[in-house]
Formats: sequence, C-alpha cells, structure tokens
Amino acid sequence: MSAGILRGRLALLALLAAGVVTAAHAQKLTGAGATFPNPIYSKWFDAYNKKTGIQINYQSIGSGGGIRQFTEGTVDFGASDGPMNESQIAAVNGNVVHIPTVLGSVVVTYNLPALAGAQLKLDGNTLVDIFMGRITKWNDKRIQALNPGVNLPNTDLIVVHRSDGSGTTYVFTDFLNKFSREWHDKVGYATSVNWPVGLGGKGNEGVTQQVKQVEGAIGYVELIYAISNNLPYALLKNSAGNFVAPTLESASAAAASAKLAKDTDFRVSITNAPGKDTYPITSFTWLLVKKDNKDAANAKLIRDFLAWMITDEAQSMATDLKYSPLPAEVRTLIAERIKTLKGAGKPIAMLN
Repeated sequence: MSAGILRGRLALLALLAAGVVTAAHAQKLTGAGATFPNPIYSKWFDAYNKKTGIQINYQSIGSGGGIRQFTEGTVDFGASDGPMNESQIAAVNGNVVHIPTVLGSVVVTYNLPALAGAQLKLDGNTLVDIFMGRITKWNDKRIQALNPGVNLPNTDLIVVHRSDGSGTTYVFTDFLNKFSREWHDKVGYATSVNWPVGLGGKGNEGVTQQVKQVEGAIGYVELIYAISNNLPYALLKNSAGNFVAPTLESASAAAASAKLAKDTDFRVSITNAPGKDTYPITSFTWLLVKKDNKDAANAKLIRDFLAWMITDEAQSMATDLKYSPLPAEVRTLIAERIKTLKGAGKPIAMLN
C-alpha cells in the first residue's frame, strides 16, 4: 500500500471518527442552575428523552451557579429565576437570550404547630421587619395585627434563608425591595445578598428541611417544595390590599400584568404586580441560551427542545407540579425569538 493511499485512508477514518463523535455529542445536552423549577425540568427532560432519545442532564445547583457555569461555558445552557444583570451579560459579550419556561410562586413557609391549622396572613412591610431581624417573636404586635383572632405563641421566630446563589432569593428580595428604602440600601435584591439575620440552607431543598426541623422557623421556598413536604404557607397581601394564596390562577394574573414588547429580552419583574387577584411573589423562570452557539449541532438540539417546551403538551405538565403555564402571548413571542437563534453563525433553520 502506497504512503498516499495510507494517508487517505487514515484521513477518511479520522473524518468518520469525527462524525461519530459529533453525532454522539449531538444527542446529549447539559444544563445547570435554578432549583426553583427543578421539579418541572426533571419531568420535561424525562418526557423529552422518551419522545426523542435526546438526553438532557441538569444539575439543580441554584441560579447563581447556573449563571456562572453558563458564563464559563461548562454547560450548554443555564437556568435562573433571577435574570442576568448588565455586567453578567457583558461578561458573555451579550451572547445570551433569556427564555421564560413557566411561572412559579415563592411562598413564605413556617413551622408553628401551635397554630393548629390556622393560615397566617403576612404583608411586605412585616416580612421586611422579620427578615431584617426586628421581629423576633411570633406574637409580635405587627404579626398579630394582621391575624386578629389567631392565638400566636410567644415563640422565638427563626429566619431561614438561602446560603447559595439563588433565583428564589432574587424573586423574594425583589419583592421586599419594593416595600423598604432601608432594605434597598442595606440588603438589596440579587441572587445572593448579605442577610441581616438567620440560618442558611442550600437550595430550596435545604431551606425546606431547615424549616421542617426547627420549630418557630420561617423561610421562603418555591410552592411545590412546601406542598410536597406538608409545610404551611402564608396568605400574602397584594398590591390591591387583598390576602391571596399562591394558585395557578393568581400566578397567571401576575403574569398578565407584564406588557412585553415584540423585541423584549423577557427580563421583567412581576412581583407585587397590580390586580386584585394577583399573588405578589410570582416570577417567570428562564433558560439561558446562546444567541449564536459555536456548536451548530448543539444549537439545533437546544432550538428543538425550546420549540417543544412551549407546546401544549409540555406546558400542560406544569400544572401538576403547581407551576403556571406560560400565557399564550408569551409563548408566541418565544416562538419568534427562537427563530433568531444561530449555530456557528448561521440561522438554525439552514442546519436542518
């Protein structure tokens, strides 16, 4: 065999090997981030794998971790309940699109057996005082004023918050930030803040377990975590002055307040939204994907999943886990945005 033929065969084998590697790679995606939507993401990724054979591995590490790994390029997509800020977007040279996936509610959960089933009522100003450390007993007059007729115990009130970078923290602190200039100046709103008081728990799971184990504890978690652990949660006073429970309908009412332009980047706050029926700590949660993905095969896989994610089939799965499906008008905007995604500089439609 001549040296030229040998080189040719070796080159062909190399191309075939590259093709095999590319094909294998193209059947798998990796993501990381928010714990808030982890239950629905787990359900979606399993259903999508059964439907298409595409494997999506997702690490529920918190929104801060999701943004970090997306920025570092160690995952194919990130996930966050707190949108990336301008400096974080600049760190990826603007190569990111925020894609809403579902709506979720953050609830204020507590461990207070003495209430014997009575549901607490709380408002934004009282929650600021609790999480600033100014209210330290459950029978404090400010809590009692919101709950006439309820026999609140003289029990220490123990704050529990997230210890990791968290979109749930972003949503909760975004809500508190709208009630207090002092909170704005001293704590602010972000995926990670310097808490004035309290115990830390990692992930929604960690906060849930802390509240569950410590009598007198109060914390904030995504609704499904409270429900699945049989923890009570408060009715919250909304911007219209009504005490509202977190439901699919009250979350959808909050989303309806968002006015999104056709060129929206979807980074919108809907906490303390207007409307008599809105639940006040409601938020979209987002996937972070590249506008132009250097890996064309990956770009197409992500585009195809996003297109499926906004179908009735996928969105209907959200309600079983107490997430609200995206409004039809938001799904329409996402469908248009998906069309603009690129792979290796080319429109993904040209890669089909």
